[in-house]
Amino acid sequence: MLREELRNPKYGQYYIYFSNVVSKQDVKYLAEADEHESVREVQEFFGDYIAVSPHLFSFNIIGCKAANQWNRKCLQRTVEGLTSVMLSLRKCPAIRYQANSDMTYKLAEAVRQTISKEASLFDFRRTDVPPQLIILDRKEDPVTPLLNQWTYQAMVHELLTIQNNRVSLSHLPSVSKDLHELILSSEHDEFYAKNFASNFGDIGSNIKELMEEFQRKSDQQGKVESIADMKKFIETYPQFKKMSGTVAKHVTLVSELSRLVQTYNIMAVSELEQEICCQTEHSKSLQEIRALLNHDKVRMVDKLRLVMLYALKYETHTNNDVHGLIDTLTKKGLPEKDRRMLGYVLNYGGQKKRSSDLFGTQSPISLTKRFFKGLKGVENIFTQHTPLLAELLDQIVKSKLRESQYPFLTSGETRDRPQCVIIFIVGGATYEEANCVYTFNKVTPGVKVVLGGTTIHNSASFFEEMREACSGPQIREKDGSSYRMT
Repeated sequence: MLREELRNPKYGQYYIYFSNVVSKQDVKYLAEADEHESVREVQEFFGDYIAVSPHLFSFNIIGCKAANQWNRKCLQRTVEGLTSVMLSLRKCPAIRYQANSDMTYKLAEAVRQTISKEASLFDFRRTDVPPQLIILDRKEDPVTPLLNQWTYQAMVHELLTIQNNRVSLSHLPSVSKDLHELILSSEHDEFYAKNFASNFGDIGSNIKELMEEFQRKSDQQGKVESIADMKKFIETYPQFKKMSGTVAKHVTLVSELSRLVQTYNIMAVSELEQEICCQTEHSKSLQEIRALLNHDKVRMVDKLRLVMLYALKYETHTNNDVHGLIDTLTKKGLPEKDRRMLGYVLNYGGQKKRSSDLFGTQSPISLTKRFFKGLKGVENIFTQHTPLLAELLDQIVKSKLRESQYPFLTSGETRDRPQCVIIFIVGGATYEEANCVYTFNKVTPGVKVVLGGTTIHNSASFFEEMREACSGPQIREKDGSSYRMT
């Protein structure tokens, strides 16, 4: 298309900017097509990814695998995206991958080959301890994307969905037209920057403070009695208008989140989710699951997730009653395509697929940690669960990340603590994991971690990820922004 444009130019001059590495062959093609010599400049600016926040990026790819193998187009797109991330951060990292995942190895090897091919672009100043790119597989922690969330950003994504920092409320008849699409960006929204990682319980009081501040400024805006007042009004009006929009946006969001929580009994669901993941009382959990499966207010998708979490946690338990729970859901009207999700989740991330002690019930060390955590008590019953990534971050900062589980792609790499770490999750990251990274960066001086994923999941997109991973091999593009398997 670009070559055709240059052969028949509509403009006198062209300045061409690529968002990733452009091959010499492609530059040659452009030069040959530029018969009118209208191209003035060709540049590479490395931004071929979605920068969600300073510590989080995504490629908007859903369904990157089928039968636990890469889709070729998705692998190519992921390599291109990671190349752009590394070049924009000006890092040439040592590469580690997950030993029990062929997909992470193939990606690591493809990235290594790209770095070798584009060696001149990666010729950055060397540091004593090189940065690390650690490639993980979503199958190692299938629990985190299945949970209801209670931090602001993660909760909005779970209940309303965030797409490229935008939230659509156009399906809500009570919302005015100017609030049908909301932008959530910590760069342009001071309230969001301060509260995206806050618990939902704190958001209510923070919203109240924001409204009270707005009312004070609104009263001041109304007092225009002199030339000086008029001048001050004109100078402060843009900030006042911006604050008005911020208040309306977050009041609308929090109101809708509160409505959904109350309407669908999400607090009770979430409490049971946490209990299944973090406690070991099988009989009690099973009894409570059965009770919620018969609760009319609970959404079918939440009932399904409870059974999926139970299936993962008690996969090998002698009194496992997954079939009984499935029968109950079937009688409640669970569609066949959703009923298959119980098999998909075990095929995707069941015990045989994982190498880690995800629930802390297999090794003596994990059991001891769980015991002492129980003695300390629980500060918040809705946030007991911590993603596997939090444990990995702790191991990274202590230089204790096991090479048997996460080997280096090349030998001879230093084992000292890196100052910069890029963690990439094949199969998608979550905002809960991003919150772990954000907190880690705040409390860990001298180390910066950036998290990325093929996409940023909520439970709905993770359902689709698993469904595509366990079904057909063909691929299509959807909405111009995401690859999805069919």
